[in-house]
Amino acid sequence: MLALNLASAQRWAGFAAELEQASGLAVGYRECGTLLVARDDDEAVWLERERALRESLALPVERLLASAARRRESALTPSLRLGVVLPEDHAVDPRAVVVALTAACIDAGVDIRTHSPVASPSQPDAGRVVLASGVWAGGPVRPVKGQALLLHDPNGPGLCDSVLRWGVPIPGYLVPRGDGRYYLGATAEERGFDGASTAVAVHELLRDAAEILPGVLEMEIEELIVGFRPGTQDNLPVIGVDPGDPRVIWATGHYRGGVLLAPLTAELVVAALTGAAPALDAAPFSPARFAGVAT
Repeated sequence: MLALNLASAQRWAGFAAELEQASGLAVGYRECGTLLVARDDDEAVWLERERALRESLALPVERLLASAARRRESALTPSLRLGVVLPEDHAVDPRAVVVALTAACIDAGVDIRTHSPVASPSQPDAGRVVLASGVWAGGPVRPVKGQALLLHDPNGPGLCDSVLRWGVPIPGYLVPRGDGRYYLGATAEERGFDGASTAVAVHELLRDAAEILPGVLEMEIEELIVGFRPGTQDNLPVIGVDPGDPRVIWATGHYRGGVLLAPLTAELVVAALTGAAPALDAAPFSPARFAGVAT
């Protein structure tokens, strides 16, 4: 899984550039880096483990004392304990990516039909089917509810420029969009397809973010977001040819990593469709591993 994540992350700059050229639309790709921050001793221990892992992988990483972290992002709380910079991290606006992908596909002659019923992914008139319907793929995939906020700073961009991440065991993150909007996420709830926005989720998200960046409490709530991540029993995505029907190719189960894994998942699906050699060994992610398993 680590190899999959790293390989896909390395593809994002080229993928974003190609998509913007094909669609003529911006996808919000930003090479902004990530700042991991610790509020207490427990989170400082987590930060040191994260730093050690990245050093073992020869990934750029820098440990910062709280004072140095605040020089990098001046709006951070004075009570910060420790920071770790991941300078090669990047961010993208997933909604803008979907709009650009749609435009690029239509321009290439793809017939996109929305809200069209499908009786079966292997119905007789289908040649090859890519099952990329997220939590609605069924089988080994289950929904994990996530609540998030889209915030807007009326003063415009600049409160922070880096992606901020914090927290154990449930991670929190604040992603600047570069235009005064900030994505604050996200809960992880085993509640099926419960699409309700809850006061407790809003409270916890804002409370935790304000402990890191007090200025978020001055922002406006532009949107309450509820989504469903496609999770699997072993927390690995499902990518590859269905063992029961070779016409069906699975591409789902990415849980929290769907955006990160989009470029490489596309490559693996194309390889499965064309019979080409995959960019890496995709066997661990094959739907065959769930054959005969009750779901």
